[in-house]
Amino acid sequence: MRATYIQLAVAILAEVIATTALAASDGFTRKGPAAVTVLGYGVAFYLLSLTLRVLPTGVVYAVWSGLGVVAVTALSWALGQRLDGAAFVGLALIVAGVVVLNVWSDTLPR
Repeated sequence: MRATYIQLAVAILAEVIATTALAASDGFTRKGPAAVTVLGYGVAFYLLSLTLRVLPTGVVYAVWSGLGVVAVTALSWALGQRLDGAAFVGLALIVAGVVVLNVWSDTLPR
């Protein structure tokens, strides 16, 4: 089970890198960032598919998309994007939802 969560974490990291590169690709007109985008999403989806062998689809997708959104937003904020209080509250709610799914839900195999 631990290996599955490591795969999911790496899938999230690959997705965050790909999404950041997508913004830098300028509509796929810059070849370097475009290549990183394609490679990153390829790695992310491959690893995501491996996690689906063990964990329920809904939970995997909720964790992957939720933590990906939080990570991309945090990276964007660190690079100068402005966020207001409501944005931080929303991000905290996403993290809370992921924690609830993983800690208290009986959906996951134990």
